[in-house]
Amino acid sequence: MTSSPRPRCHWVSSDPLYIAYHDEEWGVPCFDESKLFEKLMLEGMQAGLSWITVLKKREHYREVFHQFNPEKMASMTDQDLAKCLQDSGLIRNRLKMNALRTNAITYLKFRNSGHSFTEFFWEPFKQKPLQTHRIHHSEIPAQTETSQTLSKTLKKQGFTFVGPTIVYAFLQSMGMINDHTIGCFRHPQLLD
Repeated sequence: MTSSPRPRCHWVSSDPLYIAYHDEEWGVPCFDESKLFEKLMLEGMQAGLSWITVLKKREHYREVFHQFNPEKMASMTDQDLAKCLQDSGLIRNRLKMNALRTNAITYLKFRNSGHSFTEFFWEPFKQKPLQTHRIHHSEIPAQTETSQTLSKTLKKQGFTFVGPTIVYAFLQSMGMINDHTIGCFRHPQLLD
């Protein structure tokens, strides 16, 4: 007797990388400052693309962008970024490439002024994931009032590629919002 596949969120394809990402990472609460920084940077790379495109390039991004070390990213030169634009392992978009350095510089200023991404992103949720109980993926919004507020604050600080839809996807992926639909096997596993 063969077992039926586990029910997953609608967006998961049959790609093993995507399945592993969904099953092991997406929606798992993360309080690690460096992982939050990396993920927000990668979410910005997704703008206009599908997440699987970025996911397949994630390891190469880590290699080229110094494991998303903000100090090293901030010190990348125009020549370094121009070289990245020739790298087929990356998304070759000049605005997105420049945003990585700009965001690293902005993040360092943000951190040096006594702020942290962990506190900034988790504070609206009182350090506890928001539990949704959506039956169908069509119930999941592209953005919320919270993602709009966070986006506006990030932009005022100087971050780019942090629109409210990107921020909402970030909040979902980093477990601040449990947006696995209730039919997905991960939904009950991530309830408080």
